[in-house]
Amino acid sequence: MATSTLDASQTAVNTIRTLSMDGVQAANSGHPGTPMALAPVAYQVWAHEMNYDPSQPLWPNRDRYILSCGHASMLIYSMIH
Repeated sequence: MATSTLDASQTAVNTIRTLSMDGVQAANSGHPGTPMALAPVAYQVWAHEMNYDPSQPLWPNRDRYILSCGHASMLIYSMIH
């Protein structure tokens, strides 16, 4: 993988982590650890594995990302921000 691609991926992961921390802080509630730890996994899945098109939210064949850990809800909010 090219260095610029790695830099862009790391920037995206760090942005997800920062948004998660900021969201928990702003709400004065929540758990920042799980979203920060799962940021690289979520980025990899959303950016490189999932088959979806944000402009077609009703597309029946789209992949769905289900995260059942309520402690990590800030991760989802950061990803869709």
